[in-house]
Amino acid sequence: MCKTKMATNASSPTPTPRLQQRPTQSPRTSSPRSTLRPNPGPTTSFSDKPSTSYASTASAPYSGSTGYRLSSDTSIASRTSLTSLRDTLPENPHIYDFSEICAATNNFLAKRHSSSTPCWRCTLRGADVIVFQRKFIRKLQTNQLQQLLSVVCRSHHVSIIKLLGASVSGDHIYLVYDFVNGASLSDCLRNKNNPRFTVLSTWMSRMQVATDLAHALDYIHNKTGLNINFVHNRIKSSGIIVTEPSFNARVCHFGTAQLCGEIDLENEQLGEISEIGEKFPPSPARSRQFEGVRGYMAPEFQASGVATQRSDIYAFGVVLLELLSGEEPLKFKYDEKTREFLRTSVIETARGVVDGGDGGVQGKLRKWVDQRLKDSFPVDVAEKLTRVALECVHVDPDKRPNMGQVAGKISKFYLKSRMWSDSIKVPDLTVSLGPR
Repeated sequence: MCKTKMATNASSPTPTPRLQQRPTQSPRTSSPRSTLRPNPGPTTSFSDKPSTSYASTASAPYSGSTGYRLSSDTSIASRTSLTSLRDTLPENPHIYDFSEICAATNNFLAKRHSSSTPCWRCTLRGADVIVFQRKFIRKLQTNQLQQLLSVVCRSHHVSIIKLLGASVSGDHIYLVYDFVNGASLSDCLRNKNNPRFTVLSTWMSRMQVATDLAHALDYIHNKTGLNINFVHNRIKSSGIIVTEPSFNARVCHFGTAQLCGEIDLENEQLGEISEIGEKFPPSPARSRQFEGVRGYMAPEFQASGVATQRSDIYAFGVVLLELLSGEEPLKFKYDEKTREFLRTSVIETARGVVDGGDGGVQGKLRKWVDQRLKDSFPVDVAEKLTRVALECVHVDPDKRPNMGQVAGKISKFYLKSRMWSDSIKVPDLTVSLGPR
């Protein structure tokens, strides 16, 4: 009986050749060059200790037929090899020389990327970056700063703009972030030249921003690793970049508060960073010892100047109310009768909507939500999202929800909004303009 080629191969399979094992090297022979080593560059290091090479483990002998290398102390050898392997990965923070920063920014004479913050867009080591200049509130020790940089630079989240490295000169630290092309959330919501126009003209675009921001802040608070209680301390609409075409949001300035000494971290693995290595003399401009943006500061932060994760949640709630209403956190209008400026808070107007009264909650909600959405949004989801935002801006910080809980609720709201959006879509109709 004639066999097919497949049947022939199945009946008499070809024996698989053995993998050739590299011969054991003598300790006196030089170890092969490792492909994991990064290309040499003009980097400098905070530490003067010699770096450990991954190729140094190649001289260890093999253990017979298993092919694994042995050492006198397996645990120490494994730990050393993993550490050296980690140090060779590209996620290592770049320690830029100050001369590199000066050359890239034309001695800081180049046009600033933002008028409110000293920052410059430039090219460093072939990468399109943005350099932020910050002044130390408390100067950390060299090993503390190096360990903090390592943790922040190794953090990865799709909704957080990555910190590439830093440079220190005198009382200033220069933080180098990856440049992301987009517009700030405040500019997307409020266009001074055309108040009737907004980039976020649909409900789903705003839900996308809310979901990205919630998960980014949840990652910063709860999922960065090493049990570090990170605080962002700069949550605001002008510090959130919205990108095209899906209107994804990305958070800026992650790690700035810790690296500038604004936040004290109590963590033994970071060498007790709460201990201050050096304090700068107080200046009149920094007499309150904290920075904040009007409208986003929690009451306890205004009173004590101590930023916590609860104050981050408060600022997040304000941003949510901005997304819903399209208004600024605080507005001041001059009253000709009283000849005084009347302050209007987006938190107060939102509470007035939820309280109901004449017209009911949904009726007042339709008037309060940004009119540029043209009344096209799921009212029940908008009401629930407003209530979550008001929980985040509760006066008592202990009654504010955890960011993980908030992110979970907003994810459910996003799914409901997606179902609502799909249900009201008009079917695509193909129209031909050619002759019949």
